[in-house]
Amino acid sequence: MNPKWWKESVVYQIYPISFMDSNGDGIGDLRGIISKLDYLKDLGVDVIWVCPIYKSPNHDNGYDISDYCDIMAEFGTMEDFDLMLKEIHLRGMKLVMDLVLNHTSHKHPWFLESRRSKDDPKRDFYIWRKGKNGGPPNNWESYFSGSVWEYDEQTDEYYLHLYSKYQPDLNWENPQVVEKLHEMVAWWLKKGVDGFRFDAIAHIVKQKGLPDADNPHRAPTVRAYEMFSNLEDVHTMLQNLYDKVLYFYDIMTVGETSGLGPEQALDYVGDGRRELNMTFQFEHMFLDAASAGSGKWDVVPWSLIELKKIMTNWQTVLHNRGWNANYLCNHDQPRSVSRFGNDMVCRVPSAKMLATFIHTLEGTPYIYQGEEIGMTNVAFDSIDDYRDVETLNYYEEQRMNGVPEEEIMKAIHKKSRDNARTPMQWDGTEHAGFTTGTPWLRVNSNHMEINVVNAVKDPDSIFHYYKKLIALRKQHKVIVYGEYKLLLPEHEEIYAYTRTLENERLLVILNFFGKEPMLELPDEFNPDGIELLISNYEPRKGEDFRKLKLRPYEARVYLQRL
Repeated sequence: MNPKWWKESVVYQIYPISFMDSNGDGIGDLRGIISKLDYLKDLGVDVIWVCPIYKSPNHDNGYDISDYCDIMAEFGTMEDFDLMLKEIHLRGMKLVMDLVLNHTSHKHPWFLESRRSKDDPKRDFYIWRKGKNGGPPNNWESYFSGSVWEYDEQTDEYYLHLYSKYQPDLNWENPQVVEKLHEMVAWWLKKGVDGFRFDAIAHIVKQKGLPDADNPHRAPTVRAYEMFSNLEDVHTMLQNLYDKVLYFYDIMTVGETSGLGPEQALDYVGDGRRELNMTFQFEHMFLDAASAGSGKWDVVPWSLIELKKIMTNWQTVLHNRGWNANYLCNHDQPRSVSRFGNDMVCRVPSAKMLATFIHTLEGTPYIYQGEEIGMTNVAFDSIDDYRDVETLNYYEEQRMNGVPEEEIMKAIHKKSRDNARTPMQWDGTEHAGFTTGTPWLRVNSNHMEINVVNAVKDPDSIFHYYKKLIALRKQHKVIVYGEYKLLLPEHEEIYAYTRTLENERLLVILNFFGKEPMLELPDEFNPDGIELLISNYEPRKGEDFRKLKLRPYEARVYLQRL
C-alpha cells in the first residue's frame, strides 16, 4: 500500500489570471487567491496547485517565464507570494507550483544573451542551428502550428521552440543549464513550497542530431513527436534532479507527460525510480478526436467502452507499482461537464456523476477551478472575444485554408482552451464577482445561475456533493488504496467497478448517459453488510441494488464489509 500524504490528498488547480481579482484591473492575482482560501478550506481540499505566476511577458498566460525567481507584476509581488504561502500553510493546506523547465520566455535574460552572437557564453543555453536548403533546420511542427524553428536575422540562425516562437526551448545537454535549473528548484523548496507540477517535462530531451521526421504533420504519423517526447535521457535528467534536489524534501511532484501508456509511465513513477510521484496521462483526452493524428479540433462522439479500457489499463498496471493522477478537466481542456456530461438539462446530476468517478478511482483526484460548481464551456460569437494563442492560430490557419467561419467556430466552442479559462463565477453580479473592472476574458453569460454563492447556499448543489466526496475519501482508506476491478466491461452506458482493501469493498455504479439502463450485478454481490455512502439521487424505497433501473447520469457508491 505504501501510504503517502500526496496519495491521500485532493488537489485543487487554480488558473490565477481567472480565479479572483483583488484590485479591479481585470486580472486575477495572489491577493485574490488569499481572499478565497477559506472557501477552498471549506471545500476540503488538501493541496492547491497554482499555474505559473512567475515574471512573464504573458504570451502564453505565464508559461513563458522571463524570471523564475520573481512574480508577474499583474499577479503581485514576492511579498504577496510569501503571504499566500503562509496563509495556505496556516489552514493546513499545501502549495504546489507549476514549473516550466522545457523552455523560457524569449525575454528571459539567458535568451537575450544567447541571441546576441554565436560566440556569446550563453549561446548554448538554447538550441540554435543553421538553416537547410533555404529553410528551417528540420521539418518538425510546433504544437501551436507551423515550424518549431524561428529564424533570427541577427545571427543568421534558427532557434527551436516546440510551442510558440516566444518560448525558446532550453538546451538540457548543457550542464550549465541543468545546474542553473537545479539551483532555482532548490530556491523555491527552501522558501517552503510543497511540490511541483512539471510542465512539458517529457520534452526536455530531443533526439540526437535533430533529424527530419518522415512526416512532420499530425495526420498519417507521429514520428516528429517521437523525436522530442519521452526519450530515455529524460529519465536520466529527472533522476539527477531527484538525487541532487528533490530527495531532500517531503514534497509532491507530478509531470505532464503526454503520448505514453501506463507501462511507459512506470518509467517516471514506478516505485524506486527516483523521478516523479505521478504523471498526467492524456489517452482519455483524445477519446473525442477523429483519429490519433487528426488533432484535437476534429471532434467525434466518444465511446464509454473505450474510456473503460483506457482507465482500467491505467488503474490495473499502476496498482502497487506507481500512482495515478486523475482528472477530467484542466486549463488546457474543455469543461468536463460539457465534454463528458450534459451541460444543459442534466448539468447537476452529470457533474456529480463525473465527480464521483474521479474521486473513487485509485490515484490522486484533481479538481479544476469551477468544476466543483459545474461551470460549463463558453460559446462566444466572435473570435475577437477569444484570447488563447492556440485558438487564435487555429482560426487564422483554417481561414487561410478556406474553411467556413461557422465550422471553425463550432470546433472552437467545443475545444478552445478558453472554455476552461473564463473567470471563476463567484456570484450573480456583473463579471460574476471576479472583478470590479473589465475582465481580461469575458465571463460566461450563465454566471447568474452557476456561481459559488448559489452553490454554497443550496445543500443539494454540486459544491456540497464534492465536499461529501472529499470527506468520504478521508474517512475510508479503501477509496484511496483499494484495488480496482472493472465490472460489465462491454456495457455501453454503465461504468461499474469495485475497489477492494482487506475486508472492505467499494462498489461504484455510474450511468454515463441520459437514458435509463438496467443494471444487473453478478450473484457475488449480496445485500449483507452493504451501505450506500453517496448518491446523486435519492434511493427508491424497497429497491434491490443488484437490479436497478438507473436514472439519467445516476451515480452510486456502496461500501461492503466482506
